[in-house]
Amino acid sequence: MQIQFYKYQGTGNDFIVLDNRDGKYDKLTNKEVKTLCDRRFGIGADGLMLLNTNNGYDFEMKYYNSNGLEGSMCGNGGRCLVKFAWEMGNKKSKYTFKASDGIHEAELDFDGIVSLRMNDVKEIKDYHGDFVVDTGSPHYVKMVNDVMTYDVFRKGQEIRKSNAFNQDGINVNFVEQQSDDEIIVRTYERGVEDETLSCGTGVTASAIVCYHNEIGFNDVTVKTRGGKLSIQFDRLNDDSYTNIWLRGPAERVYEGSIEI
Repeated sequence: MQIQFYKYQGTGNDFIVLDNRDGKYDKLTNKEVKTLCDRRFGIGADGLMLLNTNNGYDFEMKYYNSNGLEGSMCGNGGRCLVKFAWEMGNKKSKYTFKASDGIHEAELDFDGIVSLRMNDVKEIKDYHGDFVVDTGSPHYVKMVNDVMTYDVFRKGQEIRKSNAFNQDGINVNFVEQQSDDEIIVRTYERGVEDETLSCGTGVTASAIVCYHNEIGFNDVTVKTRGGKLSIQFDRLNDDSYTNIWLRGPAERVYEGSIEI
């Protein structure tokens, strides 16, 4: 099968994107997705997305992790898919689309910044002094010092593979507070089983946890290894948050075709 693909990245979180509005990639197998995402034997990416049609919405997002398995919500992926939809001719300033965790709104600014409304956070769990929160994907958040020298791969893998989280998996975020309105986040992602340069649902979880712990604001700049994102949200009560917006760049890197 000949595949026409597009490569996108959002602050270094990179994705293969396929236009599946006609259903031609419906039979893409998990093994084929894994091969396409392989950085040595395929195109290489943190994940793969299908742009699907869905009556009543601008489009539907289907997301696969680089291990070939269908994944949960991906924030940077959602932002990239909005940009892709716009570049494929669906030119709007505001979008509504369906993803694995429900319905999302998105906005595309003239300067190329894509803003994605995340689903509400309904609970923040204390876990031995660290925190677990679901922002469309499950996240573990740990505050550390000198995060840029921290062994994210080893420590992240230890938590992700621990008895408490090994069965379902969890993404692990290590966060350094720089000021009330700026944090640095590095993330070990399940499904990739490695650190990625950025994780949209992860920086969202991290910003909310910092505010929850009264060490941050509800309008935050987040530095990742791949660039800067911003998070804004409103607090409903101690554990619930709404009107959560993830903002940042989303760019096409290249396009091509591959035979599988």
